[in-house]
Amino acid sequence: MDLRQLECFIYVAGLGSFTQAAMVLGVGQPALSRQVRRLEVELRQTLFYRNGRGVSLTEAGKRLLAHGRTIQMQFEHARHDVEDSRGSPLGRVTIGFPYAVGRALSCPFVKTFRSRYPKANLCITEGLTIHLYEWLLSGRVDIALLHDPVPSPSLDIRPLREDDLLVLGYRKRTQAAMGPSIPMRNIAELPLIMPSRPHSLRMMVETRLANMGLKPTIALEVDSVASIVKLVSEGEGYAIATQHAIAASDAQDHLQSRRIIAPRMSSVLALATSAERPLTTLVLRTSDLLQEILLGLPPDGN
Repeated sequence: MDLRQLECFIYVAGLGSFTQAAMVLGVGQPALSRQVRRLEVELRQTLFYRNGRGVSLTEAGKRLLAHGRTIQMQFEHARHDVEDSRGSPLGRVTIGFPYAVGRALSCPFVKTFRSRYPKANLCITEGLTIHLYEWLLSGRVDIALLHDPVPSPSLDIRPLREDDLLVLGYRKRTQAAMGPSIPMRNIAELPLIMPSRPHSLRMMVETRLANMGLKPTIALEVDSVASIVKLVSEGEGYAIATQHAIAASDAQDHLQSRRIIAPRMSSVLALATSAERPLTTLVLRTSDLLQEILLGLPPDGN
């Protein structure tokens, strides 16, 4: 197996067509087919189902694609890391943000990044912490900001800030039903809109209430922060989130937040990188830049 064969395979898998992959790579289709066939012979596995409409991956092909993208990314990192010694960091860094944090952080971060590292390429993706965690382990992202991450020997985790968790409700209803703060045990009585298990926030709330002999009332399970906040703003239930979620919403005028007390609840935002893959100069400097910007934000992103 060599990198050229792997590159050909990845392009065919991504485009679902030998013809389109050959056009993108600038090679003849027979030459591309030979590269992929040599790879199949080397591995003694059929990697594609071939049909009149294109190709699709076999189970062996799916497994190789997961490894192949990581290998390709690490090769690019190694090449650019060597070139970094000549000056400004080069290459590409991929960062994963939680949805609400991404909306608050992306603009100031991108502007500073482009100013400091004009020769580097930046990719930002957003997702739930559980997905960002998996993408980091698989090598799909280089850096991730995670809410309340579970410790792992495969990750280097650096806590950066702690933000209060708030109860969000429809403004008119919340003003009538709740004071400036709400005891933790009273949350069990609210119809909550929450992510499904094993989201870290869901597990935290359930654990805290279980310690009091209570359990939450889950009205809806929604795995999108933006959708949760939108539903709350329309009076469909209550949610638990940081101030970032409110700041990222277009319906702030319809939301009311209350602090959680007895006990206080908070969420730790941490920066995570792989502990199993070497980090390029660009990844290290980007991590430091993220920490610098996050620590410079006022509490709760206000």
